[in-house]
Amino acid sequence: MTKKWINAGWMQQLVFTGPATIAFSIIVLLPFVLGMYYAFTDWNGVADTAKFVGFDNFKAAFQDESFRNSFKFTAKLTVVAVILTNVVAFLLALLLTQQIKLKNILRTVFFLPNVIGGLLLGFIWQFIFIKGFAAIGKSTDWHLFKLPWLGDEQTSFWAIVIVSIWSGAGYLMVIYIAALINVPQDLTEAASIDGATSWQRMRHIIFPLVMPAVTISLFLALSWSFKAFDVILSLTKGGPFNSTESVALNIYTEAFQNNRYGLGTAKAFIFFLIVAAITTLQVWLTKKREVQA
Repeated sequence: MTKKWINAGWMQQLVFTGPATIAFSIIVLLPFVLGMYYAFTDWNGVADTAKFVGFDNFKAAFQDESFRNSFKFTAKLTVVAVILTNVVAFLLALLLTQQIKLKNILRTVFFLPNVIGGLLLGFIWQFIFIKGFAAIGKSTDWHLFKLPWLGDEQTSFWAIVIVSIWSGAGYLMVIYIAALINVPQDLTEAASIDGATSWQRMRHIIFPLVMPAVTISLFLALSWSFKAFDVILSLTKGGPFNSTESVALNIYTEAFQNNRYGLGTAKAFIFFLIVAAITTLQVWLTKKREVQA
């Protein structure tokens, strides 16, 4: 009886999880393993053979100034975009959990950018920065709209930040709304009766109870910013003068335009280790601050 039950259990696992496991292995695990192999070769992405070169690609990656510069840009973008996106998302969530008219429609409006593809999003904002802002600046004579938003290193950076916030805040807003709705009302009401101010209720009650949502939102924002590629490709193409080239774009250029697939995968492996370490540290730190209602 026990043997039949065990066999039936294994059969159920095979039927329900087998196809997903096979698909995951083919789509994710196999390319990852092959990519790590090619990181130790000089393969150009086309040839039938690849020469083993050991750690030469990793040495070349660390010596590549453009790769180091792309890391600096990506780190800067990540810090600014993660903080601002989460702040905007949390403020929107606070606003849209109040008793205001049209809040459901506003939630939909703020969430809409997430259904637009990254490349299309970049082209839309490219038109806005080049044509739309120029038209507004001409009619209003405001200096802000006359800036070379995609033609200067500083303004290009902030243009990418604006698009990142616009596209990501709506998604994180939904997570924060779900967390705020689940905050027990009796706790905030008791604090109000005891004389706690709005800021005190936010700091000592609401914010600690929504920390699980903060953990998830920070993790998502970090991964989005580190992997920034399609929006930057369509918006600035890494310009001007590679000043907005992200690590993902640098890896793409190295592997698929320069035909140095081995070096590109070596850079990708280095990038993977750094991102994995940072996100693991972030989750560990924020989960320590989580409390139970």
